[in-house]
Amino acid sequence: MSERWLVAMSGGVDSSVAAALLARGGAEVVGVTMDLGGPGVEAAPAKRCCGLRDAIDARAVAQTLGIRHYVANYREPFRKHVIEPFAEAYLNGATPIPCVACNRVLKFDVLLARARSLGARGVATGHYARIGPGPDGRPALYRSRDRGKDQTYFLFDLDRETLAQLAFPLGDLDKREVRQLARELELATADKPESQGICFIPDGDVRAAVRRLRPEADAGSGEIVDAEGEVLGSHSGAVGYTPGQRKGLGLANGPWYVTEVRPRENRVVVGRADAVWRRTVEVGRPNWLESEPPSDPVRVQIRHRHRAVPARVAGAVDGGVRFELEEPVWAPAPGQAAVVYDAADERVLGGGWITGSG
Repeated sequence: MSERWLVAMSGGVDSSVAAALLARGGAEVVGVTMDLGGPGVEAAPAKRCCGLRDAIDARAVAQTLGIRHYVANYREPFRKHVIEPFAEAYLNGATPIPCVACNRVLKFDVLLARARSLGARGVATGHYARIGPGPDGRPALYRSRDRGKDQTYFLFDLDRETLAQLAFPLGDLDKREVRQLARELELATADKPESQGICFIPDGDVRAAVRRLRPEADAGSGEIVDAEGEVLGSHSGAVGYTPGQRKGLGLANGPWYVTEVRPRENRVVVGRADAVWRRTVEVGRPNWLESEPPSDPVRVQIRHRHRAVPARVAGAVDGGVRFELEEPVWAPAPGQAAVVYDAADERVLGGGWITGSG
């Protein structure tokens, strides 16, 4: 009897090929597309990931592969666990990563429960990541072969028990190979463009989206000040700015960069580039996949597209950890993740949420 896998099919080429690889390998594949909402959610629902167009594309792929396909309504958990915390974080001056919560709660919690109800071995996705044995022989999370597409940064918050129930069929492929496989299999998504940015804000206007979700965020105009409190200009509302931001400040004698957001004062603090580079990062609410915390030496990555830099554990702080970095990093933002890798920059050791830097 073939092994059954539930595949999260977003309607894109990556999850389509993940389903195809499992089916081609002899597994019984059940495709599920999450319905995350339509009219009434932020803006332009037709452009959203996991919208109607994506469900149609996923179903077309399932028909080509000869596998079962279902659409499941997860609008309420998506709003509760992803959209609402996203808005709340910005109200508190943080810069959230909704993809982490979406992965942990929707794909690897809700979908895993559905997989178990279907008698499936677990959940497979189109993430660019790998699962393999760790030093103790238990499942561990590794970067994908295609470093340019690696998505382990968004997966640090999983636990090892969950890893044992996951499959990432694309982990040893690069994007070019994935596209080529999709064309060879004549999948409807073979040349479909990749989704960009936050799926529920297709126009990219984060500040407008937060105001729609939280009207109280519209505090009106406020001051842009330097570290000494000197007023340099004004803004139309502090919520939505993020450390390291340069665009949209409208200040003379630049360049200026956001160093801090104070939403309760409706103030944005700015400085020169040297004020944005940091050599220490403080991490709260950590999740460790192995030892707690990991032993030196490690590498720390503070944003998805940033390079992981060598670091060492400098001590505990408020239930979390402080890392000293061998190289300065650009604009660690509260609310973003600091993901910790081994010294070889291959295996994910865990990580947490940035609470401070210096």
